[in-house]
Amino acid sequence: MRRLYQKIYLVFLASLIAVVMISGVAWRIGQANVPHNEALDLAGKLAGAALPADAPPQELQRALERLAGRSRIDIAVFDKNRALVMKVGKPLPEPTSAGESSGWLRGPGGPAWTFRLPDGRWLVARVPLRPAGPLLGLIFFLAAMAIAIAVFSYPVVRGLTRRIERLQAGVETLGAGNLATRVAVEGRDEVAQLAASFNRAASRIEELVGAHRLLLANASHELRTPLSRIRLGLELFEAKSDAKIKAEIARDIAELDSLIEEILLASQLDVAAAPPTAEDVDLLALVAEECAHYDGCTLDGELVVLRGDPRLLRRLVRNLLDNAQRHGKPPTRVELRRNGESALLSVTDAGDGIPPAERERVFLPFYRLRGDRKGAGLGLALVRQIARLHGGDARVAPRPGAPNSIVVELVPALPLRASSPTAGEGQRKPSPLQSRTRLGQQQH
Repeated sequence: MRRLYQKIYLVFLASLIAVVMISGVAWRIGQANVPHNEALDLAGKLAGAALPADAPPQELQRALERLAGRSRIDIAVFDKNRALVMKVGKPLPEPTSAGESSGWLRGPGGPAWTFRLPDGRWLVARVPLRPAGPLLGLIFFLAAMAIAIAVFSYPVVRGLTRRIERLQAGVETLGAGNLATRVAVEGRDEVAQLAASFNRAASRIEELVGAHRLLLANASHELRTPLSRIRLGLELFEAKSDAKIKAEIARDIAELDSLIEEILLASQLDVAAAPPTAEDVDLLALVAEECAHYDGCTLDGELVVLRGDPRLLRRLVRNLLDNAQRHGKPPTRVELRRNGESALLSVTDAGDGIPPAERERVFLPFYRLRGDRKGAGLGLALVRQIARLHGGDARVAPRPGAPNSIVVELVPALPLRASSPTAGEGQRKPSPLQSRTRLGQQQH
């Protein structure tokens, strides 16, 4: 039973079935212990002996009154044709023509017993109903039903409420500030799904809060350096108006602007569930445009059309190339390939590679390898954030002969159109920075 409503419904259904079975068993046992037909036949024989057919009417009336007085019942005698002969007490229904043996007889005033006398006459008797009798019987039956339902439903209901109580305690603990709070996932019903959803939400909240705390702590530290240089440069420029000092101040301002932009972008991507805009992007053309701005950068790839945000994808490619230029060694080789429904973008340089223990940490915000003071450590963190926002991921993937390689997977890549042109092999025209981009054979 994976659904909560099914579990509750089946519990009550089983309780009702149990009540019916208990009632049936009790009735069966009671019926087995009381031989009604034999008792009625015996009563008919005894009444026939007490009411002889050849007795005078006055004697029969007195005998009938004696029987009624001893038992405190309404009693009447009918002849073979079911015509009333005499009675004591309230009127009684006559025996039905369909019945030829003793048994129940229903009529005004309540049920009555019909006795077949040995001489063919009929004796009808009725015990007056006591008001408390039916009410007590109904009360006892309802009480038994309530007890049965309570016994069968308590384990399920208590187990359900116990899990809800634990979930409530977890919510209150999380609200009090303990972001590491998790609740146990028990069962496979809606409550278990709610507990799993709570754990996922709590993990996401903990990650976001931790990321924002780390971002603020590192941002405040990273912002001090360019601000200090700008302040010092302004003091020097006031003392001596030098064009070199002015240029350094401009560079510091540009660095500060870039750092603030990266911090804001990282903060926005932390809470984003999807790219801000989605359109068809020619990833090969985008990568080629970015490669053209870097010296010693070559591109070998095939045409890939991706559904995503062109601004973020351009930032991803730019950060990868900046990372290779800043922390690696030339030349830089870029490859773009289709892999099923995804696109694989790899950037490789001639550097020594990232140590295995550092391959995941380099994607953390503001993390830099030991001894490396270049940059703020946000470039690869943004690469992974953008890749995951587009359904993929980024990883360090060294290969034989290429120890320093980063691979980004992006999904989904749109299927190629049959009418697309085919590009031949060759080199793109160098940019003003004289970077060379080599295009492999493409088919679109």
